[in-house]
Amino acid sequence: MKLKLTVLETSDVHGCIMPLSYGNNEAAPLGLAKVSTVIKEERKKEEHVLLIDNGDLIQGTPLTYHYVKKQAHQKNPMVHVLNHLNYDAAIVGNHEFNYGLGVLKNAVDTSKFPWLSANILDRHSATPFLGKPYMIKKFGPIKVAVLGVTTHYIPNWENPDHIESLSFEDALVSTKKWVSDIRENENPDLLIVSYHGGFERDPSTGEATENLTGENQGYEICSKIKGIDILLTGHQHRTIATSIHDVLVLQPGVNGQLVGKATVTFEKKEGSWQVIKKDAELLSVEEIEADHEVVALIEEYETDTQKWLDLPMGKINGDMLVENAHDIRTQDNALIEFINKVQMKVSGASISNTALFHNNSPGFPANVTMRDIVSNYIYPNTLKVIQISGQDMKDALERSASYFIIGRNGDLEVNPSFTTPKPQHYNYDMWEGIEYILDIRKPIGERVVKLARNSVPIMMDEEFDVVMNNYRAGGGGDYTMYRGKQVVKDIPLDMSELIANYILENKVIDATVNGNWKVIWGEGV
Repeated sequence: MKLKLTVLETSDVHGCIMPLSYGNNEAAPLGLAKVSTVIKEERKKEEHVLLIDNGDLIQGTPLTYHYVKKQAHQKNPMVHVLNHLNYDAAIVGNHEFNYGLGVLKNAVDTSKFPWLSANILDRHSATPFLGKPYMIKKFGPIKVAVLGVTTHYIPNWENPDHIESLSFEDALVSTKKWVSDIRENENPDLLIVSYHGGFERDPSTGEATENLTGENQGYEICSKIKGIDILLTGHQHRTIATSIHDVLVLQPGVNGQLVGKATVTFEKKEGSWQVIKKDAELLSVEEIEADHEVVALIEEYETDTQKWLDLPMGKINGDMLVENAHDIRTQDNALIEFINKVQMKVSGASISNTALFHNNSPGFPANVTMRDIVSNYIYPNTLKVIQISGQDMKDALERSASYFIIGRNGDLEVNPSFTTPKPQHYNYDMWEGIEYILDIRKPIGERVVKLARNSVPIMMDEEFDVVMNNYRAGGGGDYTMYRGKQVVKDIPLDMSELIANYILENKVIDATVNGNWKVIWGEGV
């Protein structure tokens, strides 16, 4: 006698419901409205379906930002959709904390399904802060256990105020402990670990693909922990459907572009159900119609968000458009200079750094709307002013300079460590308030060939107050030189709000470029 179970996974949906890009409102092959159609088709085909979201659900689009800022008294739209689709469980992702603990707790409290995270603990009681490390569900005679774990690297990125009552146990340690406990006490026929984290090594070769910081432990979990049948992953936005040491592994990309599917076949042998086959695949939503029920479900949220996005903010005098993201990172430009100016004005600091977060940033047109602001500043970052030394500043610039390499043809290219396995263009910073030159012809770690302030060379033991986003100030992006530094000032408002307020107040913004920095890599460049 045989029985089949289908496990469906979404991960890193990041607030995407409608199949569109909010920057220009053009159609895009993504979002839960399309995912819903895939789920319903699978449920038509199969009797037993387990549906799990693997984290980073409630943050990431203007829809979720507008909800938090303007509609928080209503149901969370992301939870509203997952409730409608009868999800069985959700895992806490690192971006779940971005809007504060209150928003996350409200999402959890209004969900018809459990949120799982065994290793995020209440600091005082040392118990899982959501109260549920794992769930058990039966499909006919089959008993399935799902354990939820989350990358414990969150304190390196998140605003400390959002997580002050929590502690984060090492995900590998926690997984090993709970898998053993579940196997011993629950004796499931299938044990699934849903891990909001990714892979520190190549799934096929085992070779290290990133610094082994502990942020991603997927390969280690498969290698060192016995008793796991399926590992659902995310966080890195990769597309993975394979097996590692007989553990079936899935990772379904980002923004609801794909649904991870595991098909497990059981056979009853010697009085117990045993797994005899496991298959992994990724289901694309590209050619799938959006589910009209889901579209109707969030119509009010979507309409209000679109009205808000089209609110006029002010005008740009000059050019702040992004024609080529790569070029933007090679010499001073008006868009980055403007964002740094806003940070300096708001904070009172005279030195600032920021990044061009992604290569699809459009820049600002002549008439700026809220849509333009959130299309460029896509994260709900706040600001911090921290005190750093000249040596810290140089080390940070060297970290940024490692973003570039010189290709075989002498062209300036992006270092693969910033693109693989996950794009990290947001980890290249550009500064205002200092003068510097990065020479990419030199070895990594020796590329800062000029570092001055007001034309005077910066001494390594000098102290400076520098404003940056909270992610970077906590050392995010391997900027370890910032960790533990004195916080001079904390500005709790989101940067997109600060930019909007600045433009509204000034009405007309001049696009300026003072040429305080540049990157050189070849003759005459």
